[in-house]
Amino acid sequence: MRKRRVTLLGSTGSIGASAIKVAETMPDRMEIVGMAAKRSSASLAEAANRLRPEAVCIVDPGSLDDLRRALNYEPIVFVGEEGLIELSTLAGSDLVLVAIVGTAGLRPALAAIDCGKDLAVASKEILVMAGEIVMTHANNKGVLVLPVDSEHNAIFQCLEGKRSEQIENLILTASGGPFRRLPADQLNNVTKAEALRHPTWKMGQKITIDSATLFNKGLEMIEARWLFNVPMRKVQVLIHPQSIVHSMVEFVDGSILAQLSHSDMCFPIQFAVTWPERVPHSLKPLRLAEVRSLEFEEPRYDVFPALNLARKAGEAGGVLPAILNAANEVAVQAFLDDQIPFPEIWRLVHSAMEYNANLASPSLDDIIRADSEARLFVRRALGNP
Repeated sequence: MRKRRVTLLGSTGSIGASAIKVAETMPDRMEIVGMAAKRSSASLAEAANRLRPEAVCIVDPGSLDDLRRALNYEPIVFVGEEGLIELSTLAGSDLVLVAIVGTAGLRPALAAIDCGKDLAVASKEILVMAGEIVMTHANNKGVLVLPVDSEHNAIFQCLEGKRSEQIENLILTASGGPFRRLPADQLNNVTKAEALRHPTWKMGQKITIDSATLFNKGLEMIEARWLFNVPMRKVQVLIHPQSIVHSMVEFVDGSILAQLSHSDMCFPIQFAVTWPERVPHSLKPLRLAEVRSLEFEEPRYDVFPALNLARKAGEAGGVLPAILNAANEVAVQAFLDDQIPFPEIWRLVHSAMEYNANLASPSLDDIIRADSEARLFVRRALGNP
């Protein structure tokens, strides 16, 4: 029986909370030895005092004193962006679970791979921005990249023991968000509160807005392309409002395999930590007779252009996925700050992709520079240079 020693980057978010729950329910299989948070010092200290990891990291230097005061034991304390990298290379861990929203997890993830640590990825941006670099690096180092997103974890399960040439399509399911059936002419008037009312998952604000625009699913399309080494044309999206079927794989012989469970991130986290084994758990079992019906429908591509923009970025490659991701982050924040109407998120991302030049075979520095330039473009378009 193998026990994973896990460093958790993003311990105070929803993924972090689920990972902590998994660790507490199966201490013989998972031990959290490192924890990081951006600035939530009280939440980080509370979890650390309970789990007693050997090291913690607070990214915001201004929260360091609060963290130290709140800790009731003496772990190694790292601080800042460099502290994240130091935590990711902690000698005592063998798996780094990246659950940081945005681009901050990219350098720590690469540092972890450099040290020969397996990666569990819950942060889409890592593979969206630098999928080719990350996966090539992981392959060269002989480390695993395990998906934690429920959709990619589902595909990972469906593909066990299958060869890539047997794949016809990867089918990512999407809840459709709160505006799945809203007439297009009403989207201009939706409120922030309505957009944050996700029908299935309880998540942070940014990812919840991404689910409403379907950019979340667009980012997952690019992520799937790199995780499973398939061309973008083989990555499809299907609306499934019940969020019971987490994703599917269609094979060349016409068969489709699907992974089903209740909507609880503890399922994919546990599978990533215990893989290649399956172990008993205390999570709610799925009873299909109680579910009664499962619905599927095509996305409204004309109304939700995020999917087409993501496909274009994924097919072009280079720095275009980083431009899409960065522009979306700034546009989403502008919507949350009541600066723009909901559909303007799509328009700003499209404009950034049209304005900023693509670059084939970029280096990591090229990607980070494209990210910065796309953010600047959107801020200027918003009148916020």
